[in-house]
This record gives sequence, C-alpha cells and structure tokens, in this order.
Amino acid sequence: MRQGDGLILVAGAAALALTVGDIATGGGVAAWSGAHLATTAQAIGGVLGKLGQFGWPLLLIPFLAALAGRFMALPAVLTGGLRRAIAIIDTINLSLGGAARWFALGLVIATATVVVQRYVFGYASTKLAESVIYMHALLFLLASASTLLSDGHVRVDIFYSKMDARGKAWVDLLGTYLALIPTSALILWSSTGYMNSTWRILERSREADGLPLVFALKTAIPLFAVLMILQGISMAARAALTISGEEAPATPANASAGEI
Repeated sequence: MRQGDGLILVAGAAALALTVGDIATGGGVAAWSGAHLATTAQAIGGVLGKLGQFGWPLLLIPFLAALAGRFMALPAVLTGGLRRAIAIIDTINLSLGGAARWFALGLVIATATVVVQRYVFGYASTKLAESVIYMHALLFLLASASTLLSDGHVRVDIFYSKMDARGKAWVDLLGTYLALIPTSALILWSSTGYMNSTWRILERSREADGLPLVFALKTAIPLFAVLMILQGISMAARAALTISGEEAPATPANASAGEI
C-alpha cells in the first residue's frame, strides 16, 4: 500500500457510512446537510481565515533563517523546527498526491464507459459524464504540490543545472518567495469569495440529474493554493538549511504520485 491509499480507504468508508446512515434515518443525513452544512462550513472557514491572517508571518521564517545562516550558525531549535516542518508538509502533500493519483485510473474507466454507453447503447449518464470533469480537476489540483516536491513541474533551466548545491538553494529560495507564494496567495485571495458563495447555496450541477457537489469541487481551488504555499515553505526550508551549511532532508523516494 502506497502513501495516500489509506486516505482513499478512509474517504470511501466515510462516504459509505454516510450513505448507510442516510438510508437508515430516512434521509436524515441529507436533511441535516441541507440545513446546517453551509453555516458549519462558513464557521470553519472563518476560523481558518483568522489563523491565516495571524499566521502568515511564519512563512518568512525559512527566508530569515537563510539570511542568518549565511553569516552565522543557526540555533539547533531552529534547524530542528525547519526539519519538522519539512517532514509534516511533505507527508501531507504526499498523502494527498498519492490519493489523487487514483483519479487518473478513474478518468480512464469513466471516459471509456461514457463512450461505450453513448455510441454503443445510445445512453448517456450525466453523473458519470460530470465525474470525468471532477476527477480531471481533482487530479491536477491535489497532486500539484506533491509534483512540486518531486521536481516534476516544467523548469526553464539555463543555468540551474550547472550551479552547486548552495546556488540551487538560493534559486529555489528566491523563486519561492518571488513567484510561487505570491501567485498562490493571489489564487487563494481571489477564490475565497468565489468559494463562500458556492458554499452559501451548496451549489450543485445545473443539470437536474447531475452531481450535487459543485461546491466541494470548487473548494479544491483554494485548497490547491494552500498546498502549493505549504510545499513552497518546505522547499524554502530545505534551501535555508543548505545555505546555512546544514544537511537538508532528502526528497522522499516515493514523492512522485504518477504511478498507480
């Protein structure tokens, strides 16, 4: 079992339990969701927003550590904290990326089924067709951070490959703070109101027989931004350790989420 498979099993078990509970209660779960899910989600979102407002200065710690480490030895408590942060962030993104890789298999099966249904049997399932869109979006949005961890994104490489470890660390550090974090923060900021409105009405498919989870799908957009920011911090922390002369944790061997 690869990292992330357990997350898929837990999500599947939770979905099954909710379905069984809804049947057993005669639609009680669905009724509760319709009455309380939106307000509960908005309350949670408000708490997370406050944490983000007060916690964003913590994002600067790797950058400041890199600057300090260039001229002095970093305290053990700081280097230990950077290593723990790297381990936690990498574990989160590896788990989500490992779970998201199954959407690739689901895409193949669902697309093939849609084609056979439509052109062989003359039947079309709206839910199945929309599931292709869901899986395609979730695959890229949830696996992007783990792909960054494995250095799988396109890199316009002219000088980077010829640099030494410290030079590469400086490029990664500056790239994180000048490009990755600002871009991801812009995506997060611009999608917040978008997500609030879709949760307020629990947006569902425009088709009567479509999937009623558009609000959950759109939540993956700000989640993508948060995961990318976190992975950027992990990258910056590795760079800070390298610049300060400390040994940075190696990239996990199973960082790539591309294999089923």
